[in-house]
Amino acid sequence: MPLSELKIPSPNQFSIGFDPRDKTRLLGMWEAILTAQRWSEGPFTARFEELWSAWNGLASVATASWTGAALAALEYIGVRDETVLCPSNTFMATPLSILKAGGRVEFVDCNREDLCLSFEDLVRKAECHRPKAVWLVHIGGHVAFQANEIADYCRKNGIWLLEDCAHAHGAEWNGRKPGSWGDAGIWSFYATKTISTGEGGMLVSRHEPLLAFARSYRNYGKPDYQAQGLNYRMSEFTAALGTVQTERMPEIVDWKRRYAQEALDAQHPNRVRMPAGMHSGYYKYIVFDPLQQSTGKVYDQPCHQILGHRVDLPNTDWVAKNHWCVPIYYQPHV
Repeated sequence: MPLSELKIPSPNQFSIGFDPRDKTRLLGMWEAILTAQRWSEGPFTARFEELWSAWNGLASVATASWTGAALAALEYIGVRDETVLCPSNTFMATPLSILKAGGRVEFVDCNREDLCLSFEDLVRKAECHRPKAVWLVHIGGHVAFQANEIADYCRKNGIWLLEDCAHAHGAEWNGRKPGSWGDAGIWSFYATKTISTGEGGMLVSRHEPLLAFARSYRNYGKPDYQAQGLNYRMSEFTAALGTVQTERMPEIVDWKRRYAQEALDAQHPNRVRMPAGMHSGYYKYIVFDPLQQSTGKVYDQPCHQILGHRVDLPNTDWVAKNHWCVPIYYQPHV
């Protein structure tokens, strides 16, 4: 469809990426759940996991939130009293997950080009702190530009690598999906995300023991209570919405990519530019020039400042002050 036929979003109007054409089908799913009297741990949760695995290429475990999936991974690794390296340019959920799992947070600088974890600073911090694990956060919808170097380094040095994929729905790099570089990928389906269920999360991994632990952890450690988890189960109503949204994801992400290429790129030459073979899901359209009409910044206060860590992270401080986000909300063709 040509640009002239795209429905252009209002610069200041937030829009959840839900297509109203899916409403009737979704309501039918919810009616089936009500009729079956099975509101949790049912077939829609299993279907959502199957669809996410089919797209992501890894086995998946649905949870009630990003937090539930993150804590399951950190508890499995065993980070209590251990150091975990974390970018400061991220949402507070990332370092707080480490603290809640009993670990110590040490912050790492980001790159100015992609706003993601700096491989060079990671190596410096890893040699100093000897971490048990590293958080790699994909910012804004694209894959971190140094994901390959970071993954290789962690693998060679026996460091667990966790990917925070909360922004990365629909992204890929030469066909490879976020979550596949590390030992586990953690997804969020919060209300603002490209693929949203209101609340919800997903853990993906190639490690079957970690997946089994996560399944138990989300359900109080059942059946043998070896995993000291709590209630992080996803409801069937949420999973039905996730099923519909995942099936619609190719169209949502394609719309965002075409809108970025055809309506925004020419206006914003000073923007995040993707490496060859990389496709962003465009959770955010990030530029490095001030905007009058902006959705704000991805993050305007680094986590190390919020938590009072005295550490020199010049790129992180620069990014917080020098980037803005152009509105880019999916508008279905109705």
